[in-house]
Amino acid sequence: MAKHIQVIINPAAGQPEPILPVLNTVFQEAGVEWEVAVTQELGDGTRLAEEAVRAGADVVAAYGGDGTVMEVVNGLIGSDVTLGILPGGTGNVLSVELEIPQTLEEAAKLICAAEPAIRRLDLGKCGERYFLLRLSTGFSARQIGMASREMRDQYGRLAYLIAALRALPAAKPIHFRLTLDDEQESFEGMTCIVANAGSVGISGISLASKIRIDDGMLDLLAVQDLNLEALSSLAASIADLPSEATDLNHWQARRITIDCDPAQPVVADGEDVGTTPVTVEVVPQAIPVIVPVREA
Repeated sequence: MAKHIQVIINPAAGQPEPILPVLNTVFQEAGVEWEVAVTQELGDGTRLAEEAVRAGADVVAAYGGDGTVMEVVNGLIGSDVTLGILPGGTGNVLSVELEIPQTLEEAAKLICAAEPAIRRLDLGKCGERYFLLRLSTGFSARQIGMASREMRDQYGRLAYLIAALRALPAAKPIHFRLTLDDEQESFEGMTCIVANAGSVGISGISLASKIRIDDGMLDLLAVQDLNLEALSSLAASIADLPSEATDLNHWQARRITIDCDPAQPVVADGEDVGTTPVTVEVVPQAIPVIVPVREA
């Protein structure tokens, strides 16, 4: 059981709900010590997680969406302090991937359970930045950039699909050159997605059945044509919408380099990380996280 839990809350994430009374009830009943820190600006999640590690927390729990979780993870790398996830964002893809309860009370009970299961997750690394879910370039990266905060607040997950439809008329084929470990590939297409996790935010729906978040591999998915089926699949990968049409080229590698003409923006877990060329590598078993006990 966790002895000292540091909860990092993003107050701007998701929909308003009474957070502290729920946490107080659950953690007091479990008899664990806990503290709260609140983010105010970009980067606070990482800084607060680093401070929690230095203060001796044995679990740092992130309340918010996937962006909040990723900030906290960046503050835990190299510490071996366990991550707890309290889903509270518009998109909670990682918690769905890990089958973490989606209600705050049940997720909090999982974090302070007497004998929780611990699963070590891979990370993707791009330069000095890490990501848990996926990195994209080409049309999908431009699509993310067009989905403003105002659109996401108004339309939620649908904002990315709306952005995709707006961006489609200007989309042009791109010549991609790929290095997958020691092998070379190239293709004319619209987008590349490097996936560490397969979930699209809906239980049972994955980008591809082979994708595992703890297999020591990264999965590269490439879209060649932006017909309606491909756009549906692409929107699913970014906007967490279900798609039955997943006609994507698929490779696996530990280290991936993407170059293309013309150069394209690169986005990792929703954050701008520059332009191509870009090299991504897997960091195996990098983060321990509390997950439900799997039934035999």
